[in-house]
Amino acid sequence: MPASTRSEKDPLGARDVPADALWGVQTLRAQENFPISGLKPLWPFVMAQVWIKKAAALTHKETGRLDAKLADAIVAAADEVLAGKHTDQFVVDPYQAGAGTSHNMNVNEVLANRANELLGAQRGTYAPVHPNDHVNMAQSTNDTIPTNIRLAALSQLGPLVAAFEGLRDALAAKGREFDHIVKAGRTHLQDAMPIRLGQEFTAYAGSIDRGLRRVNEAADYLRDLGIGGSAVGTGVTVEKEYPALMNKHLRAITGLDLRIGADRVQLMQSMGDAAAFSASLRVLAVDLSKIASDLRLMVMGPRTGIDEIKLPAVQPGSSIMPGKINPSIPEMVNQVCFQVMGLDTTVSIAAEHGQLELNVMMPVIAFNLLLSMRILTNTATVLTEKCVVGIEANEPMLAYWVERSAALATALMPHIGYAKAAELSKKSVKEGILIREMVKRDQLLPADEIDDVLDLRKMTDIGVPGGKHEMKAGG
Repeated sequence: MPASTRSEKDPLGARDVPADALWGVQTLRAQENFPISGLKPLWPFVMAQVWIKKAAALTHKETGRLDAKLADAIVAAADEVLAGKHTDQFVVDPYQAGAGTSHNMNVNEVLANRANELLGAQRGTYAPVHPNDHVNMAQSTNDTIPTNIRLAALSQLGPLVAAFEGLRDALAAKGREFDHIVKAGRTHLQDAMPIRLGQEFTAYAGSIDRGLRRVNEAADYLRDLGIGGSAVGTGVTVEKEYPALMNKHLRAITGLDLRIGADRVQLMQSMGDAAAFSASLRVLAVDLSKIASDLRLMVMGPRTGIDEIKLPAVQPGSSIMPGKINPSIPEMVNQVCFQVMGLDTTVSIAAEHGQLELNVMMPVIAFNLLLSMRILTNTATVLTEKCVVGIEANEPMLAYWVERSAALATALMPHIGYAKAAELSKKSVKEGILIREMVKRDQLLPADEIDDVLDLRKMTDIGVPGGKHEMKAGG
């Protein structure tokens, strides 16, 4: 029977590694040292590191620093991973030693072992391809992980933007569909002047659009790569051609629009670009959560709430109350948004905790940033498809509530003055009589002006209610 383990050695000594593992002794130590969450690295974090290793092999083949046979084997191993093979070999917990050295070595060992197999050697021999000398040539964890974070986030930007564009467009479509429907506005959760249901949904679309613009603007800073900085940003052990060639190959491999960073020391010292991008996701989540909360308020009922809209029924809402249907999708959205806000707090604190030439908190920054992108992308898609596109307006209830709004007295203020309008609003609530009926009963306006002044649709556009008539108050 084949041996179940193989012996490998690192600067701390020899250890037995599972014989079938593509990873090696340094990955083993990381697994033993960091049994923290039981989580594995997110795929974009693995993919981006493999991109960097592939680009480095191509770069060093081009300069002649790395033997073409070895470079080709590393590239072939990287391509296998990028095609979806060996994904179970990336095993280091997201909560690990600083900077991401363990993740970097996990990738170096996997690619080295697989490259050696492709060249006819055995796992664990690290000859002719060595994880440090060849896969990691002219690289450091300190410049590859910051570059990884940028590449990984940019790789997920397209799906996130597409998901939120879909949500924005669905909200805008509801804005057009509902534009004819006048409803009671509310501020402080109290009666306010009328607004069109379509105006509310159009505004929701506008908030998402503005949020997307912030995300794209913040993402542009991520396009500046500090690869080639090596250990402290100065480029020690790195050929002068390396940064430009790495940028060329990474652009070709990833299809991303990337730039050579002007100041590699700054790009290594600071996680500000990642923090700013995370903050833009947080702001997007803040607006998204507000929209979800509004949907939950408007659907409240159906008998004891305002019941202004109908959401698609996606699942039974109670294990004990038959027939109960809850706003399940918006409830999920709120929870995701809360999580994103918390993840951003972690990113901000971790970004601040960089010291001197390096921020060692990069692993948790990467994990939180990429998790935010994943759950926001999926949430926007689900909210669009399972909720927004199926929203219906409950027009009878909308009309019922808007006529009963005590705030309609505001339209009378230019005609009868603030004091009388306030008294009228108070009496309407106390006596349970509509503002319109009280105006008629008390003959506060000429009969032919009442419908014009209290035209609900006109109140939802800029202008003075009943402005075509001479106003009697204040002059």
